[in-house]
Amino acid sequence: MPTGPLRTITPTIDIYIKLAQYPILCDRIRLRMREELFRRGIVNKIDFEQEVKELAIESQRREGLDNPTVQEDEGAWQRRLETIRDLHTDNYFANNLGITLLEQLIGEVLNNQDKNSKTIELTFNPEIAPWAMLFEQGEIYDALPPPEKEKVKHHLEEIKVVLIKRLLSDQLPFIRVAKKVFTIKDLNWIYERLIGSGKIGGKSGGMLLAWHILERANHDLGPDLSKHVTIPDTYFIGSEIIYEFMLHNKMERFVNQKYLSVEEMREQYPEIVHSCKVGKIPNYIMEQLRDVLAQLNGRPFVVRSSSLLEDHLDYQFAGKYDSVFCPNQGSHQENFKALLDAVRRVYASTFNPDAMLERQKHGLIDYDERMAVMIQALIGHKYGRYYLPTIVGAGLSQNPWYDAGDSRAKDGCLRLTLGLDKRVQRPLEDGNACIISLNTPDYMHDSKNLIQDKVKVVDLEDNCFKVLPISDILQADYPNGRYLLDPETNQLTYDYLINDAKFIRLMRTALKRLAKTYGVPVQFEFAIEIVDAPSGTDYKLYILQCHTAQ
Repeated sequence: MPTGPLRTITPTIDIYIKLAQYPILCDRIRLRMREELFRRGIVNKIDFEQEVKELAIESQRREGLDNPTVQEDEGAWQRRLETIRDLHTDNYFANNLGITLLEQLIGEVLNNQDKNSKTIELTFNPEIAPWAMLFEQGEIYDALPPPEKEKVKHHLEEIKVVLIKRLLSDQLPFIRVAKKVFTIKDLNWIYERLIGSGKIGGKSGGMLLAWHILERANHDLGPDLSKHVTIPDTYFIGSEIIYEFMLHNKMERFVNQKYLSVEEMREQYPEIVHSCKVGKIPNYIMEQLRDVLAQLNGRPFVVRSSSLLEDHLDYQFAGKYDSVFCPNQGSHQENFKALLDAVRRVYASTFNPDAMLERQKHGLIDYDERMAVMIQALIGHKYGRYYLPTIVGAGLSQNPWYDAGDSRAKDGCLRLTLGLDKRVQRPLEDGNACIISLNTPDYMHDSKNLIQDKVKVVDLEDNCFKVLPISDILQADYPNGRYLLDPETNQLTYDYLINDAKFIRLMRTALKRLAKTYGVPVQFEFAIEIVDAPSGTDYKLYILQCHTAQ
């Protein structure tokens, strides 16, 4: 009978000691060990990774981390996972397959090593290769010294393209940019956070692409932003799961809604929404979502649509599907139910008649539109009983208030908001918007008079969202209040940000770098944290979304 963690100590120690003799090759050997475990049905990959995460969380508790998501950064967490994964591999293999097979696998790896010393040509077809083989070979190429890496750059590019098509998008405009930006390590990071199968969708892909464009050091594209740019803690439900969801809940009859008349779509949409709301999510997906909820550790979060069409480089298709905010302040059962309900709402919005009409408008009605889902911690801070982002906003690399040929237009513009704001996805459609020019930094025209007078926050005590007068938040003890409160009027102001060269340089550089890499004007959504650093006021830019602004 297969045995899991911590059953028999001595065989595990034997395996560990054997592998210790191969300090460089042990990672490749353990990869082969896991392939054998999965291939023989001793444990499947999903269950194995779930056990690794649970053991990692237990190890955090043993080491005294009572708030691990705050006390341990992403790098430390990934190192912890890698260590636990290695030990868990040794234990499973020792208790089920043994030292004899291990020696055979070691011989196999050594033989391949001998071959690789003579040639580093690909010996398999990446298009049909398993995930593990692609990541392993890609990591081998990535680790080569520059002269050797140059010889295999065409193989490395092929592997990256295959991984991008599987994980992100098969749209050629996206692939052309993405293959120059993503590393094998970047793609493996996405794969480790993928729940289920399929792609992570356009919105997720656009966010990740923008993040890695901005974090790369490139003197031709301006100052190094790597220490100032990141994304929120994020997880992805693959695009294939919506089909499982529909099949499981006998909703196949709705697949071809897109070919109905507008009247028929609108008539049937309430039934689709109801069917999604009461639909059952596959058990193995729910188990992984429990783990995501544990990782969020009581932080408010948002469940966002990430369809395959959103954030396409050739056209805009953003803001057409649902995003659902979850306060995450109730009991575990209440929070988990809210998470599942949010996923169902996003699935239902796939069939929104307005989204269908938008697809018809772009000639995309025949496109196989599958809905992936992004689960993302809200960026913000606690203030009394409330939780809110310091600043959220949208940036445009081409300022539309200037003629396209005007040099001032290329410095872009921003729309800034205190607290939560769904309008961030449509920064220029709302006339009641404060727009800031990045050319000679200032408010555009009379938009200073349009600064918000209300703010949307999470009420942590009532476990809900509330819209409050701005004066309820901008009190004397409000964190960052000295940056945002006008002492004369006691109203919200962005004067400090406008006059801070460090903030303007960060936002202007980000927009210019994205536009230059994409080759077209872009729009990106973001959150800003104001940081009190020893060297003075600093900023952390969180990328939430990025797409073309054509």
